[in-house]
Amino acid sequence: MALRLARAYTGKNKVVKFEEHFHGWHDYAITRADRPVPGVPATTSQSVIVLPPGDISLVEQKLANDGDIAAVILEPTGAHYGQLPLMVPQFLKDLREVTRRYGVLLIFDEVVTGFRVSPGGAQGRFGIDPDLTTMAKIVAGGLPGGVVGGKADIVDRIAFQNDPEWDTRQRIAHPGTFNANPLSAAAGAICLEMVASQPINQRADAAAAQLKTGLNEIFTRMEVPGHAHGMASLIHLTMKDCNCDRELCTMSHQEISGAANAAVTGSLKRALMNNGVDIMGRGSLIVSATHRSEEVERTLSAFEESLTAMRREGVV
Repeated sequence: MALRLARAYTGKNKVVKFEEHFHGWHDYAITRADRPVPGVPATTSQSVIVLPPGDISLVEQKLANDGDIAAVILEPTGAHYGQLPLMVPQFLKDLREVTRRYGVLLIFDEVVTGFRVSPGGAQGRFGIDPDLTTMAKIVAGGLPGGVVGGKADIVDRIAFQNDPEWDTRQRIAHPGTFNANPLSAAAGAICLEMVASQPINQRADAAAAQLKTGLNEIFTRMEVPGHAHGMASLIHLTMKDCNCDRELCTMSHQEISGAANAAVTGSLKRALMNNGVDIMGRGSLIVSATHRSEEVERTLSAFEESLTAMRREGVV
């Protein structure tokens, strides 16, 4: 919906996205730079420009040379909710300035980062004002639902105006199974009230900090190459060490991806499950406000036992 709004508002056809940044499974979002995607029409893929992340000069060059670009969309902390981090906030500030200069909309995909990296999302944490923002189940209290928010003159293209010409030919349609779903709306309203009025972010961030510190101590004590990095309550395990501040990993994305190869991360996930702990794919952990020191300590114990088993089997 955000991409459709951007194209309708600007009258332009193309969208810029960044390599490995995930924006859903629909045809436009899943377009890749390195190969065709089976089932996606070539004409659709040709309307999506996929760039390597973090290179603002390349973005500016593309916007300067192509006047048919409606928007730039990205995960504001980096691909896979920050596993492959952007050098924030500078890149986001530069991107905001460049897109504004060329009349291109900036879209933040805050499906994961919204209300997690701060109560105001990544845009609140870094003081960036995107033109549109996408969010998902958090605004429905964990139930099915999603939101596109942004500047009124863009979002209002969805609104009826009691004008037959506008309503039938110019208005952006947004049909959906869960439109106006009362259960999702009620759950979302309560969830947002809780985020706004209770120290939910602080509790989640504190538990994540305790967990991240413990994970890095285990890597060091066991002399296993690797480290945990991540922002707020998002943690990513990388089976290679570096000298980063443990918030933004400074290794290249190629190095991080190589260290997160399926053989190692798959073995780690299975070993942790054998010890009663499950993690996200690619070796990521998302901490919630319900996780207490007890759960953190149990996770750290399982992690140490898992590394021991992996070392015994020659995986690390």
